[in-house]
Parts: sequence; C-alpha cells; structure tokens
Amino acid sequence: MGSFSIWHWLIVLVIVMVVFGTKKLGNVGSDLGKAVKGFKDGVKGEEEKPVAKDQAVIDVQAKDKSGN
Repeated sequence: MGSFSIWHWLIVLVIVMVVFGTKKLGNVGSDLGKAVKGFKDGVKGEEEKPVAKDQAVIDVQAKDKSGN
C-alpha cells in the first residue's frame, strides 16, 4: 500500500492528459527544454564565447572610414 503500481501512474497520466490536453503538455515540455538550455548558456558566461574574426575586421574598417 505504500508504493504506487504502474496502474496508479497510468490513471494519473490519463487524468492529467484529459485536464490539460496533449497540445498544452507538449508546449510545456518545449518551454522547459528552452529554459534549461538558456540556463546552461547563462552558466557558461559571455567571456567564453570567441569573438568572430569577421566582426573585428568590420569594426576596424568602420573606424578607418570615420577618420577620413
């Protein structure tokens, strides 16, 4: 009586699907995945991202044109 059987979990799953619907549950799963990915990217930090080589060249050329 202390633990739930597979039938208990299946009944709970069916009730949740009826209440929320499968579309809403899919959206919640997708949003949760995006939140976890965003959290991981935030933990890595901005300083670990390499600066693109082309971006630095564009910045230098813009400064040269403004000085002429």
